[in-house]
Amino acid sequence: MSTTKPLRGTRVLSLALNLPGPAALMRLAQMGAACTKINPPSGDPMQHYTPSGYELLHTGVKHKTLDLKTEKGQTALHKLLPKTDVLLTSFRPSALTKLGLGWKSLHKQYPTLSLIEVVGAPGPLAEIPGHDLTYQAEVGLVNGMELPPSLFADMGGALMASEATLKALITLKSTGQGSRHEVALSDAAAWLALPRQLRMTTPEGAVGGAHAGYRIYACKNGRVAVAALEPHFALRLCDAAGVALTHPVKDLFKPATRQAIETFLAGQTRAQLDQLAAAKDIPLMTLPS
Repeated sequence: MSTTKPLRGTRVLSLALNLPGPAALMRLAQMGAACTKINPPSGDPMQHYTPSGYELLHTGVKHKTLDLKTEKGQTALHKLLPKTDVLLTSFRPSALTKLGLGWKSLHKQYPTLSLIEVVGAPGPLAEIPGHDLTYQAEVGLVNGMELPPSLFADMGGALMASEATLKALITLKSTGQGSRHEVALSDAAAWLALPRQLRMTTPEGAVGGAHAGYRIYACKNGRVAVAALEPHFALRLCDAAGVALTHPVKDLFKPATRQAIETFLAGQTRAQLDQLAAAKDIPLMTLPS
């Protein structure tokens, strides 16, 4: 992260539980915002299933415990809201309304307060239950029986939430009014899946395996992720592998080129390939088996 603090002086209050809200709060705190997290008496589920992760995401964040279903908790919350610029939530709309925090009511009481609502899906679909896994599955990012390697929808949603906060602050500066911004995790998943929808990462796509310079290959004592996509990188890779190219773009899509590169890399150790990458300026990363 940059050492500049563009959000210094901005006050963010978060009621958002689980990963997307805390991850967004982390980004905002890193940008200099003064962040406070309100947890229910039972705590944030993240505190229970990944305590160290929870602590990391809330570095520099103040904590309060309030039961917002009680009059005492509501009173305490409404003492904080006049001193807040942005309220971050992750409730379904109906639950937010029950807590008296629906946008119409909130904006009437606190005209300069902005609301960032992290929801599962946009608009009326926000009441349907879902999670990162279902949103990734919906947009084709779940393959076979394996779970995805990361919580992409949650983390993409966190970035969108921090982006929405910046939009809200710009709007406040230009209009003097708070604004509401909905961040749907399903939209975040769809955005991250766009290269697949464009068939860039499907097997016939240039970065899906069809281009011989952009693949995972076996080497003598592990694997190597090769990303020699641009012609000048592909030429260096092929030169090292002893592959003559007639056309530096079209030839990289030929099976014979892939097989030649595959044979070359299979005979190299990770150390040899690391040296080759540094010497020839080839984008590759060696990996254990």
